[in-house]
Amino acid sequence: VQLVESGGGVVQAGGSLTLSCVGSGFTFDSYAIGWFRQAPGKEREVVSSISNLDGSTYYADSVKDRFTISTDIAKNTVTLQMNGLTPDDTAVYYCGTTLHLLRGWVPTQVWEYQYWTQGTQVTVSS
Repeated sequence: VQLVESGGGVVQAGGSLTLSCVGSGFTFDSYAIGWFRQAPGKEREVVSSISNLDGSTYYADSVKDRFTISTDIAKNTVTLQMNGLTPDDTAVYYCGTTLHLLRGWVPTQVWEYQYWTQGTQVTVSS
């Protein structure tokens, strides 16, 4: 299993960024993909996750109506579109994946994910 993420960078408050996570080495549509973030001195927390099995999604309250997660099964890619960014969104963002064969819900806990990317820095300046 391999995940490669791209995107991230520095943006001013109110701006947008797009993160992408490309998977390989596994049956993409049998897995869930989660985006997590970790700010300095804080624990890793879920931002959004999606089931590639049935498209079920989850958003943390802090990002609802601002972030959109989507999946392209044909390209083995999950994208996180982040709009209306604020300095509170500053963190290292990680993409994780886990085998997921249950319909109607999607994993949201760090311990539920087995494979991770190295992380990409997102910095939002005020």
